[in-house]
Amino acid sequence: MSLIRISINKLRLFGFHGLHIEERTAGAEYEIGMEIFFESAKKITRLEETVDYVKVHEIIRKEMENPRPLLETVGMEIANRVKEVFPYITEINITISKINPPLVNFRGELGVSVINRYQL
Repeated sequence: MSLIRISINKLRLFGFHGLHIEERTAGAEYEIGMEIFFESAKKITRLEETVDYVKVHEIIRKEMENPRPLLETVGMEIANRVKEVFPYITEINITISKINPPLVNFRGELGVSVINRYQL
């Protein structure tokens, strides 16, 4: 049995998530990182036997286009959608960082991580 990890790193997308009016009107750039784990008892030789990161990217992009007040909600929704498409996943770790949010006197990043573990 092999434990497989698929990684998406430093994906940059723009969105309008946040509680503050400035965040919802001006928007901000986000950096997303994701690790997806699953087990395989056989040698993987076809795309259908693994997690297609192109499909994962599309899920992330669509969820980032849907403004929400909390990044926790965004992370949980992304994880739920990915799990729906790839039911054999055993764990999803996602980190979403808001780069230089449009808040008065704030420079830096804000972020949240969501870790979902699944029983098969």
